[in-house]
Amino acid sequence: MYSWQMVELKSNFKLMESSFPKLSEGEVLVKIAGCGVCHTDLSFWHFGVKTKKDLPLTLGHEISGKVIEGDTKWLGKNVIIPAVLPCGECELCKKGRSNMCQNQLMPGNDFHGGFASHIKVPSKFLCPVPESVIDKYPLEKLSVVADAISTPYQVLKKSEIEKGYFAIIIGVGGVGIFAALLAKIMGAKVLAIDIDDEKLEMAKNNGIDAVLNVKDTDSRTAKGLVREIAKGLGVSRVGWKIFEISGTKSGQELAFSLITFTSTLSIVGFTMDKVEVRLSNLMAFDAKLIGTWGCKPELYPEVVDMIAKGKLKFDQFIEVFPLSKINEVFKNTLEHKYKKRSILVPDFDDK
Repeated sequence: MYSWQMVELKSNFKLMESSFPKLSEGEVLVKIAGCGVCHTDLSFWHFGVKTKKDLPLTLGHEISGKVIEGDTKWLGKNVIIPAVLPCGECELCKKGRSNMCQNQLMPGNDFHGGFASHIKVPSKFLCPVPESVIDKYPLEKLSVVADAISTPYQVLKKSEIEKGYFAIIIGVGGVGIFAALLAKIMGAKVLAIDIDDEKLEMAKNNGIDAVLNVKDTDSRTAKGLVREIAKGLGVSRVGWKIFEISGTKSGQELAFSLITFTSTLSIVGFTMDKVEVRLSNLMAFDAKLIGTWGCKPELYPEVVDMIAKGKLKFDQFIEVFPLSKINEVFKNTLEHKYKKRSILVPDFDDK
């Protein structure tokens, strides 16, 4: 199925201006600089998760680029396209929950996405990228802000994390590593948990306070090890902020087992697997279990500002590939051959 979709994508590589989609009021045409590869894309492609728009569909929702047509106030501006585009008018939007807008549009799900040369999107919630940021990172690399960085940023804020808190990040892959870095920026003591020593070493080398490999370790043993680490870091025995980002059954089981008094467990990773847990633990520990979906556009400027001020540095956690290698990159991502977030960059002559 995917190979056929790729043929369709290739056939659109050299679109002439006359082939560009017609824009309606409030829409812009963005020339894509880069589009990150997300586990959600793999879920659509390989794991049977259905897209809202019928196939064939161009995937990709982690997008940066330059506006070349449409809404005049955006013309020529470098932008990041939020992975979730809300309506801004509904009940949830007005209550500050625009990431859960029931009229939301998601590139690569509701309409053709970012694994292409150009994309037509509403302009209402675009995030401008100032030159001070472009001076630090080329535009294509900033595509990771659209999801891999903004999603953990939102959930960290929802968890009510504060300076001195103990943050436990389970899974420090393409999203989890940014959660660990952001938690550290917010002043937490951070423990990174994974089953890959290379990922953990990368986290440790970038200021994360402690790491733990739980490969072949049962939840009870892992919980004891986490308690020892917490003691060594001098953090409180209560109020732990736990973030499950691995998107695995074992990761979710471990995360739930770590709940202690007044903990907050945030579920960020996605899996189709079911987990058996005792929900009464939430009552007994007066704990919270929360989910998260993307990031509301209102928070994107805060992330961009962190990058502009040099607080968040992410170049070594991403890897750039030409868009023509999309099938190979998807296959290798599925087989866990990459340690970094992959970004696909259009590689064609558009003169």
